[in-house]
Amino acid sequence: MPDLAVLLSYAAASFLIVVVPGPTVTVIIANSIKHGMRAGLLNVLGTQIGLFTMMMILAFGLSAVVNVMGNFFEILRLLGAAYLIWLGIKLWRSDGSLDMGTRAARPGGSFVLQGLIVIWSNPKALLFFGAFIPQFVDPSLGAPALQTVLFGLIFMAVAALGDGLYAVLAGGAGARLSKSRIRLTERISGTFLIGGGLWLAFARR
Repeated sequence: MPDLAVLLSYAAASFLIVVVPGPTVTVIIANSIKHGMRAGLLNVLGTQIGLFTMMMILAFGLSAVVNVMGNFFEILRLLGAAYLIWLGIKLWRSDGSLDMGTRAARPGGSFVLQGLIVIWSNPKALLFFGAFIPQFVDPSLGAPALQTVLFGLIFMAVAALGDGLYAVLAGGAGARLSKSRIRLTERISGTFLIGGGLWLAFARR
């Protein structure tokens, strides 16, 4: 078991990483404003599933998986870039109206899947995991896979709290924003997603 000081340092570092908005947070905020807090929290659930799969890959052989599935990750990168651009265009084309009538009716699974796709749209997040978590693993304690799982779960908890807070705040703000301000927010979010998708598409392999 790692020292408490190490765990606290790791949690603090995880918080600093999570608190910086990226494509995932952008999607959570946009959906929370337009479709309600429930949609954003379902996005968070999807990202948590994505983080869990990344953690398991890291714990049980990141290098082997990357070597075997290198071409798959390249395809995933391009598909993820296209998906982010498509989401950005949808936000740009939105008229800023709230989806009040369909908030409860829209299947929650679609938001969960969206969160999963967005977190996996950038496979570099997996490689970042592979560079970040091992810095805190102590070989002298043994069981590096279990330590990796522990640190991964801590990161997931921090991410769930941070992303969930974005969803709650954005969901509450959505009902109070005017149509013009919602449209402006959607266009800003759409621009970030399109920019992120283009960066991902043209990033070096």
